[in-house]
This record gives sequence, C-alpha cells and structure tokens, in this order.
Amino acid sequence: MGKIVILFWSFLLGQVVGYIGGALNSGSYNFIETTIVSLIAAVLIMIIGEVALPKKKKEVAR
Repeated sequence: MGKIVILFWSFLLGQVVGYIGGALNSGSYNFIETTIVSLIAAVLIMIIGEVALPKKKKEVAR
C-alpha cells in the first residue's frame, strides 16, 4: 500500500512541477513526458529506499 501512495504523490507532484516548469520557461506542458519522468523518479526513490536501509538481523535463540 505504501508503494501505491508513493506512486500517486509522485505522479501528482510531478504534474504540478512539470506544469509550473513549462510555464516559467515559456515552454509547453507535455502530460505524457511529465508522467513518465515522475514515475521513473518514484521507482528510483523506492529502489534507493529498499537498498539504503539496513536489514534487521534475526536473533538466534540460545
């Protein structure tokens, strides 16, 4: 469920940044390109989150 939330917010915030960035640069807003870039960024963030966090070691009962 957490990964779906990350994808949703990445999509939403990516669209906002893409729209504002296009307006500030006097460029055009492209929905498809902005969607692809924001979702790729979300996947990279999820991968970094999985790799960067140390795994908890299981304690062996003695």
